[in-house]
Amino acid sequence: MKFIIRHEIRGRMRLHMAQSRMTCGEADILQYYLQKLPQVTEVRVYERTCDVTVRYEGGRAKIFQALRTFRYDKADVPAPVLQSSGRELNAFYQEKLVSRVMIRAAKKLFLPYPVRVAWTTLLSLKYIGKGFRSLAGRKLEVAVLDAAAVGVSVVRRNFETADSVMFLLGIGELLEAWTYRKSVSDLARSMSLSVGKVWLRKEGQDILIPADEAKPGDCVVVHMGTVIPFDGIVESGEALVNQSSMTGEPAAVRKAQDDYVYAGTVVEEGELCVCVKETKGSTRYEKIVSMIEETEKLKSASESRAGRLADRLVPYTLAGTALTWAVTQNASKALAVLMVDFSCALKMAIPVSVLSAIREARDYDITVKGGKYLEAVADAVTVVFDKTGTLTRAHPAVRDVIPFGENSADEMLRTAACLEEHFPHSMAKAVVDAANQRGLEHEELHSTVRYVVAHGIVSEIEGRRVVIGSYHFVFDDEGCTVPEGEKEKFEALSPEYSQLYLAVDGTLAAVICVEDPLREEAREVVQALKEAGIRKVVIMTGDSERTAASIAARVGVDEYYSEVLPEDKAGFVERERAEGHAVIMVGDGINDSPALSAANAGIAISDGAEIAREIADITVGADSLRELVILKILSTKLMRRIHGNYAVIVGFNAALILLGVTGFIRPAVSAWLHNASTLAITLRSMGNLLE
Repeated sequence: MKFIIRHEIRGRMRLHMAQSRMTCGEADILQYYLQKLPQVTEVRVYERTCDVTVRYEGGRAKIFQALRTFRYDKADVPAPVLQSSGRELNAFYQEKLVSRVMIRAAKKLFLPYPVRVAWTTLLSLKYIGKGFRSLAGRKLEVAVLDAAAVGVSVVRRNFETADSVMFLLGIGELLEAWTYRKSVSDLARSMSLSVGKVWLRKEGQDILIPADEAKPGDCVVVHMGTVIPFDGIVESGEALVNQSSMTGEPAAVRKAQDDYVYAGTVVEEGELCVCVKETKGSTRYEKIVSMIEETEKLKSASESRAGRLADRLVPYTLAGTALTWAVTQNASKALAVLMVDFSCALKMAIPVSVLSAIREARDYDITVKGGKYLEAVADAVTVVFDKTGTLTRAHPAVRDVIPFGENSADEMLRTAACLEEHFPHSMAKAVVDAANQRGLEHEELHSTVRYVVAHGIVSEIEGRRVVIGSYHFVFDDEGCTVPEGEKEKFEALSPEYSQLYLAVDGTLAAVICVEDPLREEAREVVQALKEAGIRKVVIMTGDSERTAASIAARVGVDEYYSEVLPEDKAGFVERERAEGHAVIMVGDGINDSPALSAANAGIAISDGAEIAREIADITVGADSLRELVILKILSTKLMRRIHGNYAVIVGFNAALILLGVTGFIRPAVSAWLHNASTLAITLRSMGNLLE
């Protein structure tokens, strides 16, 4: 494709694409295409001018070559990227906003006064109609005040006031709708499904294939703790499926043969073989949008309180208007109360503040699934951390395989990888990666694999019972023993590493030593969280007392608990909440899911298990704990903004009412100042909280 260089400095250039016009869809395709280039760090595409701004590292030659070969119809862009893009939405609302301003200006400049009067009168019927419908439903809501303010102005032949009130109300509604739709779209897009590989069952064998190679009619196997990648019908198996990402309800649902399952839901327990119906996942985005829009459960208490307070204030505003008229017998002074109400600003500014904060969190790769969770983070005084994959790196690595008995290290690693590859845990991934690095092919030799949460895996290979997992699971639960004569070798295992124990037919066959390094920012983050208002930081881990104590001392936490089970974590969270403490749970694994659900705000980290990311209220996409501090500060500043908005709205509007009742300003001026202040507060609420 042809292009022209408009401007260029080192590491940044502005290009003009040689085409007469660019659609929003074409802009999204071009942006996705350029963002995938390894040397490109940032891309902005301006569809109105057909321009592209590119920030890059290194040379520009490969970017130019990629653009020369680029074709819109040949670019491979996932359908959800185009379906959930906010570009068309932004363009739609920008055009509506500009057109409203231009129509108002043109109306005042070119239309004769009688025509403007007729226009204003007709437009007022929309607001008056809303007010009557509210009254017919026996509700005194903000619509009644708007209708009264506009209707009285028209009856008193004050058409300029009525027109100004309706214009400002319309602009406010438009900005609120724009912010709301944009925030919902961003949130839904971040929650939309992204699956890399799936297990395809073919001729009795399970084969790992890229998700985009699956076709309708294929049968895919979904193991415990993994996401269901496509809509489909259960062909075999039985499982409890968490559908909270689709329905908003946390309770798992039993699924068995012939039941329908949805993409993006997660198998909590059991295993399913699903016959694929839809591979594109196009309906997932729309379902999530509907869930976010329809549920009230995701709203913060401040949002709900603002809405209820706004409606409760309506009768008092009407009563104030009537009282002012009764005392002063002055219509202008009575109208000053009617023209100024607190409810309009409350209903707009508070939700816009919350939605804008959710949108800002996305800039830091933090997905917040509802305003209530930001409020929970702001109120939180206790943070509970899982260790593996949370306080430690999400990518542990196998450092040694120590065989016992007559077993070889490579053969034991091959066996471990054959079992572990089915389950989404950082330790399991480390084992599989180590086998791949050594070139060990781990074919499907085992029978059905049973995963015991927070313990390990049980299966059979060639008629022999194989278990792999923690010390407690292998030796205490399964009763396995160390081979005779090798006790000394077993006791000499280095405490430096985390250990997975592999046993065959009740006898220890190998110990896999996994390096699980502490995140370098962990101590700094714990200290920063305390400075931000957290009073208690806790570590809960399934590791031994010695490992837990070492990590706790290095990180600087207040309390630590070792060798805990999933129910122990959830129980601790529930006890803290029962004592009146708001709790944040930070984890990444299947065993963290109960605690994530029990906390006021559950946070899943980066590359954690799919079930943890689905159940969590907040997901941190960056591979760093520093985003937790950003989230805490953002949430605290949001609550300060909300409380500040309350004070400004009440103070400013009370002053307007006082000035109007005492006759210092006319109703038209009161109405203009009230609506202008509402608009200003709303615009301010749309701004970023973090500099």
